[in-house]
Amino acid sequence: MKVSAAMTVLLLLLFLLLLVGASALGLTADSRDSADWKPTDDGRRWRSRTC
Repeated sequence: MKVSAAMTVLLLLLFLLLLVGASALGLTADSRDSADWKPTDDGRRWRSRTC
């Protein structure tokens, strides 16, 4: 049981290291384009008025 938990932690760390390496090489991208973000005025969200 302990070996299985240790292997899980090692695989998780390996995955995170791969992500860090890919990010450092510029192979990752942020897919958010902020189209769904509402503008703010001093940190307060604008209220959209449709009428």
